[in-house]
Amino acid sequence: MSQSAPVKSLTATAIRARKGAEPLVCLTAYTTPVAKLADEHCDLVLVGDSVGMVLHGLPSTLNVTMEMMIMHGQAVARGLDRALMVIDMPFGSYEESAAQAFRNAARLMAETGAGAVKLEGGQHMAETIRFLVDRGVPVMAHIGLTPQAVNAIGGYKVQGRGEDGKRIREDARAVADAGAFSVVLEKVPAELADQITAEIAIPTVGIGASVRCDGQILVIDDMLGLFDAFKPKFVKSYAHLATDAAGAIQAYAEEVRSRRFPAPEHVFSQEEPGK
Repeated sequence: MSQSAPVKSLTATAIRARKGAEPLVCLTAYTTPVAKLADEHCDLVLVGDSVGMVLHGLPSTLNVTMEMMIMHGQAVARGLDRALMVIDMPFGSYEESAAQAFRNAARLMAETGAGAVKLEGGQHMAETIRFLVDRGVPVMAHIGLTPQAVNAIGGYKVQGRGEDGKRIREDARAVADAGAFSVVLEKVPAELADQITAEIAIPTVGIGASVRCDGQILVIDDMLGLFDAFKPKFVKSYAHLATDAAGAIQAYAEEVRSRRFPAPEHVFSQEEPGK
């Protein structure tokens, strides 16, 4: 069943047109309330497969399923009016063939109302990106550190240092030429991100890249200080909600045990007018 969602004011075409203009503000979201908060300030909201780690307690993104992405995508869609919603294609849903990628991308978009999909990979995924774009699926590419390939690249380490920079630059050119409307550059040297941003015609969105990228993205649980299993260097916490929440839960527990909560103003009496 398709997800009924309003037409968003920002589209993949509009995001692409922002190349070299005011920086794009991007965040992840996985729930309706958070999506509503992000919508006011963000140009692009990503339903990231990082949901597996930050909300489901999985050790990586590799165990995230299509069903999980659809459920969270539907929730996020209900909270957005303005921002472009992009949804991650989970591991195993697009690598086998371009036809497999189209079937799953079409399902994600139809069932969530997403305006685009995101997939990881550079030159080796260019043919798939072109296949999707030619069939009406806007694609956001993702190169550099690609978390779904963490086992193949040997961990969450910086990509593109030294001679390896040539590979990342070729990846960027390949996905741009294939028709991606933007590309995430994750955990690459700032100088390399600057070169790529200057060389390709589509917006670059940095995460652990460079301030000169055409936009920036962070996992919202990281920037709110909610997820503290690990904290990469590129994360800036703009709040510390986990600490605040822990304090609030402690205070609640203490009041319950001491019978200070609920107080008289929190309970009902026989004489009180019905509410």
